[in-house]
Amino acid sequence: MHFYKEKILSSGQLKRLSEHKYSCTNASLLDAYLQPWWEWLVSKVPLWLAPNLITVVGLIINIATTLILVYYSPDAKAEAPRWACFLCALGLFIYQSLDSIDGKQARRTGTSSPLGELFDHGCDSVSTVFVALSACIAVQLGYYPTWMFFQCFCAMTLFYCAHWQSYVSGSLKFGKIDVTEAQFTIMGIHLISAIFGPEVWRTEMPYINGLQFKYLIGGMTAVCALTSLYSMFSVIFTGGVGKNGSTVAGTSVLSPIIPFSLVVVPAFIIYRKSAENVYETHPALYILAFGMVAAKVTNRLVVAHMTKNEMEYLDTALIGPCMLFLNQYFNFFIKEYYVLWLCFIWVTFDFFRYCSQVCLEICDHLKIMLFRIPYSTDNLSEKNGTSRTQRQRPSKKHH
Repeated sequence: MHFYKEKILSSGQLKRLSEHKYSCTNASLLDAYLQPWWEWLVSKVPLWLAPNLITVVGLIINIATTLILVYYSPDAKAEAPRWACFLCALGLFIYQSLDSIDGKQARRTGTSSPLGELFDHGCDSVSTVFVALSACIAVQLGYYPTWMFFQCFCAMTLFYCAHWQSYVSGSLKFGKIDVTEAQFTIMGIHLISAIFGPEVWRTEMPYINGLQFKYLIGGMTAVCALTSLYSMFSVIFTGGVGKNGSTVAGTSVLSPIIPFSLVVVPAFIIYRKSAENVYETHPALYILAFGMVAAKVTNRLVVAHMTKNEMEYLDTALIGPCMLFLNQYFNFFIKEYYVLWLCFIWVTFDFFRYCSQVCLEICDHLKIMLFRIPYSTDNLSEKNGTSRTQRQRPSKKHH
């Protein structure tokens, strides 16, 4: 079943994607300590369970636990139940664990493919939005709307820039303090809110008058973000692996800044220009709406990298933000809250339509199934020249 009249990926893109080899360097501090847990966990997973199914189950749990938190505090001001914060911590831990073993399961079953890498990054792009939002709700950042905006879009920006530098250098790079460390920090935030209540973040730190504990989160975010951005832009400005220092697609190393700017800049302008204070009143819905646009653009960047293709600047997901902008321009012909819901519905539909279509096209080209392993794992591993002993060797996180 195809959702578009024409295919998204050309035959040339599909050919280059099938030749794509995953490349990454990982210096994460926590990953080395978590490897035994991941190795034990994947050993308990049935061999018939498809890697992509593991990833999507983790994502569904992550989204569900976050939506429970959003239900109780849609404005990020109301104090959510402590058990909801605990559920968020548990949901994120489950997602983090399952996301870390999907690649191991793929190699264990001899079903590694470029689709697995793309699917993994696609799920991560969505999870980033929900995880950042849940952390803001856990510390009631709705009282500080600009700060909450910064926290959420900072997470989306860092994720996008990680794949931007990958588009330039051809290799994904994880620093000493990266995704895993951020995820466990947010788990800690949820657990603290679950044990002591969200009000604990308003407690003033000893010996420092007027400085609340929640400001530590903002400080940590700023320092870690600046450090990560410095590292990523050092790679970007050094030049790419393409001709004359260009990207893997032979395009300008700065070109990816335009599509993402078309997400962040309108998001901030619409927030500041809203006479009905649509963002301050409904921050969770606003972040989710623009977060899905950011996720769509990030996925297009990942596809551009894996297919060695130029990334187009405009996207159909931008129709959503345009609805809000035009409604403001024409003096709020429709109540902004309703337009925001319309925007969210459109961008979510557009995101899943795009991802589904791309996955189906890749499945057709590679003759594989998205959520099923069609052959016996022993036969498949022999076909790929992989023995059972080889399949059980430690491996990196992704496919």
